[in-house]
Amino acid sequence: MNGPPGISGDDASVIAGSLADPELFGELYHRYAAGIHRYAARRLSDAAAEDITADTFLTAFRARAKYDLSRSNALPWLYGIAANLIGRHRRDEVRALRAMARTGTDAVSHAWTDRSDSRIAAQAVQARLAAALAGLSEGDRHVLLLVAWADLEYQEVAEALSIPLGTVRSRLNRARKKVRLALGGADPTLVHDFWPAGAHG
Repeated sequence: MNGPPGISGDDASVIAGSLADPELFGELYHRYAAGIHRYAARRLSDAAAEDITADTFLTAFRARAKYDLSRSNALPWLYGIAANLIGRHRRDEVRALRAMARTGTDAVSHAWTDRSDSRIAAQAVQARLAAALAGLSEGDRHVLLLVAWADLEYQEVAEALSIPLGTVRSRLNRARKKVRLALGGADPTLVHDFWPAGAHG
């Protein structure tokens, strides 16, 4: 899947072309692997993100003949695959979130961050956020984090998770209320403001 980078055309054209020339599918990897990896690392860990990213593109490659070519942007499709794979690790994700909620320390970023007052305050917010995320249902957590960490639009989340747009809105509304309460009124779709760039990705 390491085809030549820089192929022109939208994602649907790349996928269509890859049916005859499988190496072309590597262009999607070049376009989107870094973002998928960041998202998976934030949800799980750097180590797990390697496997999730590889499995996402392998699954997509195997299913490419079923891709809806009327959708020019394949990113929601790829995030949907990644979300399903992450879902298989939900116990690990919840366990990591609960550990962070208890300690206020993110194991991913703790090793390289200093212990300044502002960092300690940020860890307290992260602990509350982690506890709130751990308390969400898997479906609500998927929707919230696809909006907050993957920067998907509501319609793209609906495509990614194969759910109606109304379900995206209701899940996001429910998740926002729960997390907003935990964060003292802050908008939980801006969780990257409370989660350092090095934390989980």
